[in-house]
Amino acid sequence: MDERWGIAPEGGRGAVLVGLRADGEPVGEVRHEVDLVAAVASRPSVTRWVWRSTAEVYPRLLAAGVRVERCYDIENTEGLLLGHAGRLGQPRSAAAAWARLTGAPVPADPPLRAVVPGDQSSLFDLPTEPIPFEALLRVYADQLKRHTTTEYPDRMRLLTASESSAMLIAAEMDLAGLPWSADEHRAVLSELLGERFAGTGEPRRLTELADEISAAFGHRVRPELPADVLKAFKQAGFQVKSTRKWELEHLGHPAVAPLLEYKKLYRIYTANGWSWLNDWVRDGRFRPGFVPGGTVSGRWITNGGGGLQIPKVIRRAVVADPGWRLVVADASQLEPRILAAISRDRALMEVASDPGDLYKSVSDRAFSGDRAQAKLAVLGAIYGQTSGDGLKNLAMLRKRFPTAVEYVDAAARAGEDGRLVRTYLGRTCPPAGHRLDDVLLDDPDTEVPPTDPRHARARGRFTRNFVVQGSAADWALLMLAALRQALAGLTAELVFFQHDEVIVHCPAGEAEEVTAAIQQAGNLAGTLTFGSTPTNFAFTTATVQTYADAK
Repeated sequence: MDERWGIAPEGGRGAVLVGLRADGEPVGEVRHEVDLVAAVASRPSVTRWVWRSTAEVYPRLLAAGVRVERCYDIENTEGLLLGHAGRLGQPRSAAAAWARLTGAPVPADPPLRAVVPGDQSSLFDLPTEPIPFEALLRVYADQLKRHTTTEYPDRMRLLTASESSAMLIAAEMDLAGLPWSADEHRAVLSELLGERFAGTGEPRRLTELADEISAAFGHRVRPELPADVLKAFKQAGFQVKSTRKWELEHLGHPAVAPLLEYKKLYRIYTANGWSWLNDWVRDGRFRPGFVPGGTVSGRWITNGGGGLQIPKVIRRAVVADPGWRLVVADASQLEPRILAAISRDRALMEVASDPGDLYKSVSDRAFSGDRAQAKLAVLGAIYGQTSGDGLKNLAMLRKRFPTAVEYVDAAARAGEDGRLVRTYLGRTCPPAGHRLDDVLLDDPDTEVPPTDPRHARARGRFTRNFVVQGSAADWALLMLAALRQALAGLTAELVFFQHDEVIVHCPAGEAEEVTAAIQQAGNLAGTLTFGSTPTNFAFTTATVQTYADAK
């Protein structure tokens, strides 16, 4: 039985709550409780809590040791429903939703409170814009009705439910934290960068490389400043537009090798150096503040600390507790498998039914066994490389997998025409003219009129990938929800997730069970998201003591 209760914080520690019917209408009297935590903890039979914002309520519950099974996040759902209606970017707060219902002026969403490094409590301390409890319930009931007007109501309900679940998971992962050894991190930095000089604090190795670069040019150059480097190359007779590796590595100049090494080490020094360690690691844990659906495609982001961009060399610092292990699982060739499931291409689904190397199977069918060419063709179809060799590869791919290629081609045409496209569950791309379209141009700094054909082509490339990458994000939500449920009876804890990779921290004795649970969760998510297809959502899984050993 799905027993629902609406709840909202009230005053200091208090709460106001009421039972809800499936259509959102209140049942019984509205109750005022003196303690929000006690109000939730004393009602274990409630299977779904309806509240304004998980970020507002759930960290308080977790801090008191109270976990909930399911929730409905009104503000998160409002964002998804607005997006489906082609109104992405409109305020999604409960106050804004209530204003739209009543015809009142719509307030802007309040900004997130700035993250204070090291103060993890601030990650979920968002400014609130309270509205009357009765108004909050009316917004919820209206959202339930709006679900029925979407293109595929059942899919949309599944999307909003799974993303609400993801909000719970994100809060739980931040409470658990990613195990992090500060001693190992310092050891890595010392090996790579050497000791820091007193006064400037700059590490020895960077100083040595800077001196070597300057000596190669014959005058002092600051390698951390791209403009300084470009000027030095110009004076040496080399015209280069940027300091990117691919543009420098072919130059016959003695400064290139130390410069490329400097850039690599400087990135580690600034992004994950000693200051980062002091700011972001507390009590042996890294808590970046996970934000589900932080991008338009549904992929997650973090509030800070570069949580989804941990360099491989720094992963040595991610170390399981004594007697525990890290089960690191990476979904194998996920996006081509997603394309098979959403397009229902029979031949590609047959290929994707094998948990083995999908690109090898594609190469055997369409590219005379040339795996590298097959991989380029599949990724080119998904990401929009449809000129030059990409066009030839696409033609070969279309012969063997016509339905799959037509699926992404149709999404590209819709994008070029300015139409909306959706993921399988109903997450919707930004409307034409959305500012994110501009970053897809070859030169985003160039002023290009909205009528310029490059805008249409850029949006077509975006929507081509959006239907695949976004549907992969849909699948990931349900995979995480299924995995969370499977781990409920274990000591194991979800501690990390990015795009197609998940890490579970568990006692060594639970590792085998966790590994099986991850694979089961992936296939269950495939069925829940896309229905019955032969596609196998395979994982490559490793049980390790240190994250670096998983790759």
